[in-house]
Amino acid sequence: MKITLITGASSGIGEAFARRLAAEKHDLLLVARSEKALHELCDELMLTHHITAHYMVLDLTEHGADAELWAETEKHKFEVDWLINNAGYGSVGDFSKLDRENELKMIDLNIRSLVALTHRYLGPMRERKSGKIINVSSAAGFQPIPFMATYAATKAFVSSFSEAIAEENAPYGIQVLALCPGSTKTNFFNASGIDRPIQVKGQQTVDDVIETAMKAIAGGRRKVVSGFANKVGAFLGGHAPHFLSSWAMAKALRSKYQGDK
Repeated sequence: MKITLITGASSGIGEAFARRLAAEKHDLLLVARSEKALHELCDELMLTHHITAHYMVLDLTEHGADAELWAETEKHKFEVDWLINNAGYGSVGDFSKLDRENELKMIDLNIRSLVALTHRYLGPMRERKSGKIINVSSAAGFQPIPFMATYAATKAFVSSFSEAIAEENAPYGIQVLALCPGSTKTNFFNASGIDRPIQVKGQQTVDDVIETAMKAIAGGRRKVVSGFANKVGAFLGGHAPHFLSSWAMAKALRSKYQGDK
């Protein structure tokens, strides 16, 4: 049975992917930590779109979680045709004062889990010579961001990793996309347990982001930034000397996180 596997699917961009792809008749396996949200979403999507929707409650920050998920898909003989690595979170603050274990768990989720799941499901995709992988990165990954140092660095990794394996796997008929949203109307900051460092006007909706992703997939793109303002910011961040972009961001945030300096 062919399925689309989506991590971080209980809310935000992951939930929006589930809704869009269910409407396009994808059968789904949704993964997140909130059983209530997953159960309700699966029931709704099956009733509305007449598809099959399974869920698995899993904390992907835990080492070995990828093996648990792999075992589940093997047990049910699921053929993961689309893999959407969406699960992730961030932190904001003076790095030296942030909780060390939380920073390491962020790396485990944003990088380690994404790499592990990509590696596990890429093999069968190559055997079939088909498959699509969408790794949700961020416009924050185009430059170092003081006071969001770890988060921005994890997303820089996701984009670089995705573009590299996209080229490796192109001869096998597999498409890999790095999706780079900017500020989006989700519960990202609440879920990450942080205050918004900058209030952004004109935020995109999750549906805007999904539409960008689907057009990019249809067009064979390997990386896409969602939203015009985010594209401009990503271009400037990627082309301006990093000491300048870092200085500008630090100037905006230093008084909040290093008020004594």
